[in-house]
Amino acid sequence: MSTADTQTPARRANRRASTILKAVASFAVIVGTTYLGLLAVTFFIGRVVPIDPVLAIVGDRAPAHVVERTREQMGFNLPYYQQFYLYVKGVLSGDFGTSVLTTNPVMSDIRRVFPATMELATVGTIIGAALGIPLGVLAAVKRGSLADQVVRIIGLIGYSVPIFWLGLLALLVFYARLGWTAGPGRIDVVFEYTFTPITGFYLLDAMLNRDWAAFKDIFAHIILPASLLGYFSLAYISRMTRSFMLNELSQEYIAAARAKGLSETRIIWGHALRNAAVPLVTVIALSYAGLLEGSVLTETVFAWPGLGLYITNSLQNADMNAVLGGTIIIGSVFIALNLLSDLLYRLLDPRTRIR
Repeated sequence: MSTADTQTPARRANRRASTILKAVASFAVIVGTTYLGLLAVTFFIGRVVPIDPVLAIVGDRAPAHVVERTREQMGFNLPYYQQFYLYVKGVLSGDFGTSVLTTNPVMSDIRRVFPATMELATVGTIIGAALGIPLGVLAAVKRGSLADQVVRIIGLIGYSVPIFWLGLLALLVFYARLGWTAGPGRIDVVFEYTFTPITGFYLLDAMLNRDWAAFKDIFAHIILPASLLGYFSLAYISRMTRSFMLNELSQEYIAAARAKGLSETRIIWGHALRNAAVPLVTVIALSYAGLLEGSVLTETVFAWPGLGLYITNSLQNADMNAVLGGTIIIGSVFIALNLLSDLLYRLLDPRTRIR
């Protein structure tokens, strides 16, 4: 065996390692640049809004020397580049400042309210995926039929109708008139002093505590806002599922499977949907991220004590530390879910793997 032949496996391994390192480096650059851009945007917003954070803390009637001393303590007398450096340094260390509204560290408030938003978005995504994928498959298989038109109209309404209007309508119909669901809030006042949160996800906590009465009440509160978010997730997932399935059903391997005599059920669910499931992972992850950042109006309408309501109340009280802190957290989660979906795509699709 020649020397070149014996070195071939080693050269391949080195080439593969070099390719992986380059991919990781480019990946890190993209993540860092994106996150730096997020911080720059939030910093800019905090400086251009017509709200003086110093006056929000000391009050409009504070003496001039108190205002100036507070401004110096907060670093607002420094040049913008120094302020931005201190801002980035604080964010990277988890310091978003103190909330004017609650007088607590913003990060502490976010740890308290964010599980409620995650729970609501998670249930909404589960509903959207559980209904959106079958509807998308049905629309693709029955392309041009009445079923296809109905699914497309459902998706169009989900994109077009304002969620706050649907939320108010749902409360009027299902809570006020029919009494099928519980009203605004996350849990009834009866359970507030007997229910013990563990993880912050109330449905999970109720199951861990085996408090089935509390579980029933929590479910009655979450089902209506989660269904609305699920409907908007359904609109996106069903449309993308239909598109992916139409692409797969037009491939040659589908014609070959039919020529072999395989049943339509096996062809659709065992072959076409399996291949379409790879890009669907990205769609579902993006839908989940969209519900996390887009739940502000839903939480406001349903008085859901999550991050969206926290940001809304903070904005109304000129609490910019809390607003910017919540914005950064949502943006960070959105970036993380995008990265996670990209990694899952690479793991599930053999064509994207590094050889």
